Amino acid sequence: MEYTHVTHTFEPVFDTESEILILGSFPSVKSRENRFYYGHPQNRFWKVTAAVCGCDVPVGIEEKKRFLLQNKIAVWDVIASCDIIGSSDSSIRNVTGNDMNVILEKAPVRCIFTNGDKAYRLFLKYCMDQKRRETPYPEVCRLPSTSPANAAWSLERLTETWRAEIGHFLTRR
Repeated sequence: MEYTHVTHTFEPVFDTESEILILGSFPSVKSRENRFYYGHPQNRFWKVTAAVCGCDVPVGIEEKKRFLLQNKIAVWDVIASCDIIGSSDSSIRNVTGNDMNVILEKAPVRCIFTNGDKAYRLFLKYCMDQKRRETPYPEVCRLPSTSPANAAWSLERLTETWRAEIGHFLTRR
């Protein structure tokens, strides 16, 4: 396979009530085809977040948006554009980061969670620029990836870890 230069084409999901921001690295091929986050059927994001929030797993884009907003969760990706081979995070290069101020200036985000180590490292490298912000970023927490490529983590273990981190934050409301 060859590298393709790809630009993120769909908007973040958030509103003026969003208190948690969950950042992925860049949409998979399937997510880009669906034009929405975590579109690969094997990605466990929707199962994990629904379990953490004590909700049924949302189905369809509109239901997923409602689920996120009802639970005060914003979702976006770190990368605005990059060169990538398929959906492989390990192949990402020539990155342009998204401007987190798009969300952080409009929503009372109190904690940023990255979905995986790659998203965390990319966030630190391309988005954590204090000079672009008048106020410091909220707390940033790295969570294990819900990607099917993270096969070392079972659904139960992912859910338990996400619940411990996000659940702890939700109890501080």
